[in-house]
Amino acid sequence: MIDIKLIRENKDLVKENIKKKFQDKKLPLVDEVYELDIKCREAKGKGDELRALKNEKSALIGTLMREGKKEEAEKVKAEVSKYGDEIERLGKEEEQLRKKIHADMMVIPNIMDSSVPIGEDDSKNVELEKFGEPIIPSFEVPHHADICARLNGLDKESAGRTSGNGFYYLMGDVARLHSAMLSYARDFMIDKGFTYCIPPFMIRSDVVNGVMSFEEMDAMMYKIEGEDLYLIGTSEHSMIGKFQGQIIKEEELPITLTSYSPCFRKEVGAHGIEERGLYRVHQFEKQEMVVLCKPEDGMKFYDKMWKYTVEFFRSLNVPVRTLECCSGDLADLKVKSCDVEAFSPRQNKYFEVGSCSILGDAQARRLGIRMKTKNGNEYVTTLNNTVLATPRGLIAFLENNVNEDGSVNIPEALRPYMGGIEKLVPKD
Repeated sequence: MIDIKLIRENKDLVKENIKKKFQDKKLPLVDEVYELDIKCREAKGKGDELRALKNEKSALIGTLMREGKKEEAEKVKAEVSKYGDEIERLGKEEEQLRKKIHADMMVIPNIMDSSVPIGEDDSKNVELEKFGEPIIPSFEVPHHADICARLNGLDKESAGRTSGNGFYYLMGDVARLHSAMLSYARDFMIDKGFTYCIPPFMIRSDVVNGVMSFEEMDAMMYKIEGEDLYLIGTSEHSMIGKFQGQIIKEEELPITLTSYSPCFRKEVGAHGIEERGLYRVHQFEKQEMVVLCKPEDGMKFYDKMWKYTVEFFRSLNVPVRTLECCSGDLADLKVKSCDVEAFSPRQNKYFEVGSCSILGDAQARRLGIRMKTKNGNEYVTTLNNTVLATPRGLIAFLENNVNEDGSVNIPEALRPYMGGIEKLVPKD
């Protein structure tokens, strides 16, 4: 949610931002909010004037009664009563206008950073930099499901019986590897100075509305039937929600957190949800970074955070690249975002394994998260970034560390979490 002052003072800027996001259907909302805001402030102004007049007249009633001017006092009482009715009407009008303004403002996208490339969809995202040399081995790299199968590590057939498409059982060494990667990701971020946290895995609707757009919520979130609770799609949701309605001391910023959670996503409209393997699933696990900071420190943390993800995957022998999200691929609350993509030697292309975003004060404004400064209370800036989302991260690891005989090398960084094992060996 943007500051309404932007619409009052610079409607053209807000409209131009909407056009750059190719969301022209939202343009009428800007003029609507502008007009509603005028009416709302007029109603408030009239109400304030009448309240002041009512208080003045009410004081006069007491004076007249003391002076024995009862008849005159009764006339003033009748006048005051009319003021009360009008004040109540204006109050209701103001409340209705505020609700409509709020609803519209929740849909108007955040102002993007000027560096965001302009494009209609993700096909116009821009490659920024590659890290590590992509290597396609002399042998044909198997599908990750086949790598897991040779290690007796994947059972989607049973998961289909218990839970349906998009679910899986990880078994044996593959399950251990999956957990080892998450444990390593946790300690990797703790070593970077982030505080480890395990948050609630369900959140209420007011938190959901605070951290994401309505369109994202409908496409992603599972709702608990009969309760005001949603399963989280990422721990960012509950981690930002932790600070809802809070005023943070300026000296306590930045707040740097790294959180573990299972994640649940409907993947509405997703292609290939029934495909074999683990690329697109309804349930996965994630190690996340979340930062709350002063606005002037936002971009500094943004650059730090995506670089941590690059460093993490490079330590696991996975080549990666960064891809800047263009305007049409940028979620409405985001100011700027980039994806970290891992190289797939099987497909000779990159695929997304993480995403880093700065949201300005959009989430803070929706959730009422402010910092106490010498100049008063101001909204904080929020950021989030994926350290590791797996099993997708597991896929990248397996493809880049598998050998021709089906064994899988364990890089040195991961060995302490695998009992010192240097290689996983097929069971057949």
